[in-house]
Amino acid sequence: MKQAASNLFGYKKYWAQRFGTAPQLPMSMEEMEQLGWDACDIILVTGDAYVDHPSFGMAVIGRVLEAQGFRVGIISQPDWHSAEDFKKLGRPNLFFGVTGGNMDSMVNRYTSDRKIRSNDAYTPDGAAGKRPDRAVNVYSHRCREAFKNVPIIIGGIEASLRRIAHYDYWSDKVRKSILLDSKADLLVYGNAERQIVEIAHRLAQGETIGDLKGIRGTVHFVKQIPAGWIEKDSSHIDQPGKVDAPQNPYQEQPACADKPAMKPGQENVIHFHRVIPNKKRAQTVIRLPDYDMIKDDPILYAHASRVMHGETNPGNARPLVQKHGARQIWVNPPAVPLTTQEMDGVFDLPYSRLPHTSYGNTNIPAFEMIQHSVNIMRGCFGGCTFCSITEHEGRIIQSRSEDSIIREIEAIRDTSPAFTGHISDLGGPTANMYRLACKDPKIEASCRKLSCVYPGICPNLNTDHSHLIRLYRRARKLPGIKKIFIASGLRYDLAVESPEYVKELVTHHVGGYLKIAPEHTEQGPLSKMMKPGMGTYDRFKKLFDKYSKEAGKEQYLIPYFIAAHPGTKDEDMLNLALWLKRNGFRADQVQAFLPSPMSIATAMYHSGKDTLHKVSRTATDISIPKGIKQRRLHKAFLRYHDPKNWPMLRDALKRMGRADLIGNGKQHLIPSYQPKGTAPTTKQKNAKGQKFKTKFTDFDSSRGKATKRRQTKK
Repeated sequence: MKQAASNLFGYKKYWAQRFGTAPQLPMSMEEMEQLGWDACDIILVTGDAYVDHPSFGMAVIGRVLEAQGFRVGIISQPDWHSAEDFKKLGRPNLFFGVTGGNMDSMVNRYTSDRKIRSNDAYTPDGAAGKRPDRAVNVYSHRCREAFKNVPIIIGGIEASLRRIAHYDYWSDKVRKSILLDSKADLLVYGNAERQIVEIAHRLAQGETIGDLKGIRGTVHFVKQIPAGWIEKDSSHIDQPGKVDAPQNPYQEQPACADKPAMKPGQENVIHFHRVIPNKKRAQTVIRLPDYDMIKDDPILYAHASRVMHGETNPGNARPLVQKHGARQIWVNPPAVPLTTQEMDGVFDLPYSRLPHTSYGNTNIPAFEMIQHSVNIMRGCFGGCTFCSITEHEGRIIQSRSEDSIIREIEAIRDTSPAFTGHISDLGGPTANMYRLACKDPKIEASCRKLSCVYPGICPNLNTDHSHLIRLYRRARKLPGIKKIFIASGLRYDLAVESPEYVKELVTHHVGGYLKIAPEHTEQGPLSKMMKPGMGTYDRFKKLFDKYSKEAGKEQYLIPYFIAAHPGTKDEDMLNLALWLKRNGFRADQVQAFLPSPMSIATAMYHSGKDTLHKVSRTATDISIPKGIKQRRLHKAFLRYHDPKNWPMLRDALKRMGRADLIGNGKQHLIPSYQPKGTAPTTKQKNAKGQKFKTKFTDFDSSRGKATKRRQTKK
């Protein structure tokens, strides 16, 4: 499949462009009438409050489609208990676009311990419960109920991470592709501007939703493998025995033909295949294990995850096909990344940068946090196994021009009623990958590595931070700008390659504290996260302290760590707690690993295997902290200073043979006494057993309503 892509803003505009630009995309019939519309061409349904700001996905997609000449309406946080709210803008001429919002609806509602969160940052006044569990499924069913024959296209992070059969942490099972569960017609994954614009124009020209095959960054149904395609069967686990020579990650790997006949007892192993010539690689589709094969086979699921992650580079990814019962889905390669000019076009659109006027003076916490921040790039080549950024936005960095970024800062300064001269962030998925890329586009297009910075920084990676330094300096000089903070996650392993950048950052852009994420101190979990060791952290801290002193500022690093990540043993968390104590850190908030759909670490969690290496049934198991008791212990080690955790930690230290760390001296981790009023209650003690219960909401399409089910975990 070719990488060529049409210019995002090069299409002939749809006839409805004559209606002009809306101050904000309409959310009611009254607003449509004021704009002179008799109908919407496209209606976007979202689980978030509608904020017309480029940090909110539906605002971006809506404005991009509007720039193509389409009339776009928004249905925000509809009442999903019936189809009535889904009818309030009438029938769309082209399609419904459905998303759960900026966050996955399950992550949004439940903590890593499956407890219900008390608030929702993307809802007015932070109110919880304004979106259903598995919102994409529920909204899609209601759209179908409201207007039976209107095409439904799903997208956003929730759909993106569930595009194939995936392990679902909340139900503790492998679920089908969300394309089947939602009963939608088409799925777009990743940042969807390029896909959705092509889809809209082709539907407007009279094509049917069933005609839209082969669009990069989409998933659709197929009845059979199209003529001319060669199928590589990767539906089985690699056979133990033969060890292949290490492969060059910068060289295209040959595809394989159909596997030979299997011998009895070898149904779940892969065989060595006949090599397909590279010239036919572009017409090769990879068959993933069927849903029915992996739903009860965690090891085969891990194999499928490895295969999928090997096909994520837009330069060399091949389509994937996966059978779900009588149907099969076709996953096209990722969309071609946007150019700088296209990125500028997206961010230069006429956003009001405010919540919709219908919300009045209510506070939307997510908007309050980002209203004065500026997104300068997309993507991340870090490859952290627990992170969903790569699966959604990809590894190729897409950067805006300096001029576009400066224009947005000026727009904030000149139009935001709450602006006080402080830009809260210039960043994105990371703070310092702006304009970083492979030195050779040919190498980049053929590379199959999962990370450009692990186990060390690739020699082909350009780590020049001069563009970012120049941007910072130019932005600081703008009239009316008092301070620019950098709040996005800093890749300190890249930053140490440019001491000049560290000096610039520390001298001008730190507000007393800088948050960074070593994630752990021990090599066991770090190797499963694909994160650098603490030696790199120490190098960065040395530079940070040096330049802070030179600037005459008292500034501190705040490190973040993850508890209960695959590969983590109790001893690892103990060693991390001892490091925290030695360095005088007392974490107020801690995070436990949450297995998000499709991530590499989630495949480890589900299978118990290290999926960064070849998966086999005889491969050594890795430590997986799954039980609620162990997960709480790992979090307790991060908060070793909290008296409420001391009884649990005393029991654990005795069991681990480290009772020497219990005492009242400086060398001890926790004291031997318990302050009054801090001992756990009987209820809390019981909660530290093996079981816990959580209520979830599923949408039963056959009954047409939400149903409750209670699930017990062990």
